[in-house]
Amino acid sequence: MAVVIEDGAVVLFQGDSITDWGRSRQDDSQLGSGYVYIAAAVFSAMYPERGVRFLNRGISGNRACDLKGRWTEDCITLKPHWVSIMIGINDTWRAFDSKDPTSTESFEADYRHILTRTRDELGAKLILCEPFLLPHPADRKAWRVDLDPRIYVVRSLAREFGAILVPLDGIFAEASLRRECAYWAPDGVHPTPAGCALIALSWLKAVGAM
Repeated sequence: MAVVIEDGAVVLFQGDSITDWGRSRQDDSQLGSGYVYIAAAVFSAMYPERGVRFLNRGISGNRACDLKGRWTEDCITLKPHWVSIMIGINDTWRAFDSKDPTSTESFEADYRHILTRTRDELGAKLILCEPFLLPHPADRKAWRVDLDPRIYVVRSLAREFGAILVPLDGIFAEASLRRECAYWAPDGVHPTPAGCALIALSWLKAVGAM
């Protein structure tokens, strides 16, 4: 598979804490220390001649409704050629730690809204990363009933919008056969350095860079 990201493209990463990962709010070159940083660094080292620019606008704690609320400022005005989104785990998490659930229907409507705006106003290409969850600690197992429908929504929207899908939930499930869950994400959600690298490598493969 050839690299699908064009010369001179602007690639915007969007999402929650897994995307945010300490990125700077003042300096766009400071992408944090998570999967965005790794993916951008590896891509730039492998394809320096392409002159691709990477932006990170992930915000810790965000849900799909939060992306919808800030989409003009944090996507449309930036005019990216590619938009990579990973969102959904907080829509599930808040139902369990704050009794503040988000229905699957609302999640889908908000997600479809931002994808429609991105397509219609920018003509940008889309990369959708599944939210993922590992069964560690044990209470995370109960979250599957809420998260799984959201994963199905992401897959369905990827088909509907012709997006590249990065199937992270299955990728992490397979990885947990090689090493215990805590090796990849101690709380089942936030990845270790190895987990961040796994996301980055999966993303790079999805766009044909590896």
